[in-house]
Amino acid sequence: MPIPQNFSSPIRMLAKDRAFNQLQRWIIDGTLEPGEKIYDSEISKALGISRTPIREALQLLEVQGFIEMQPGKETRVTEIKKEDVLKIYPPLASLHALAAEEAAKIVTAEQIETLKEMADEYGQLIDRQEQFKAMESDEQFHNYIVELADNPYITDFSSILQLHIRRFKYVFLKRDFVIVKESLKEHRALIQAFEEHQAEKAASLMRQNWLRPMKEVYSFLVGEKR
Repeated sequence: MPIPQNFSSPIRMLAKDRAFNQLQRWIIDGTLEPGEKIYDSEISKALGISRTPIREALQLLEVQGFIEMQPGKETRVTEIKKEDVLKIYPPLASLHALAAEEAAKIVTAEQIETLKEMADEYGQLIDRQEQFKAMESDEQFHNYIVELADNPYITDFSSILQLHIRRFKYVFLKRDFVIVKESLKEHRALIQAFEEHQAEKAASLMRQNWLRPMKEVYSFLVGEKR
């Protein structure tokens, strides 16, 4: 077939992807703080990439809600608002609850053992107060269950929400926001529901595992604003 004339070259796409991934990582982990101005010339120099793919990456980040762009004026990292917590957690809780419900119907004994090992590692990290590693372990546990559900729509729709929640967690962990052991208890209860193939119970526990920290994070932010 005829090759389109207006396509982006592979090099350009790789540059855009590199810029996108790096900027997204910096925003999520707080390297680029909420409200901070972003200058494409500085990013271009830092990454050794021309300004065009930087701008393309910024446009994608704006779609995801990580930055705000005012053409001809400025580009800033979006602020974290306490109201956002109540908007982001519930839909992700529903998506992951559906994943748990589906996974409970088909999960194998071998997969349950994997979940138990992940829960054990999570518990050890909490005991050692390694908060960032515990956060990553918690995400791996949830992502594995989403993977077990084998539903690409759940995976795709939940991925961007989870990135925003990861951003919340990074900010809070820098302010001594501690992961509580209640989360580990919920993980173990969820595994038991999988062992018994209780789909509705698994969904309920997964939803609780998201909505409980939502309330904690919201209360934390309200206290910060006082």
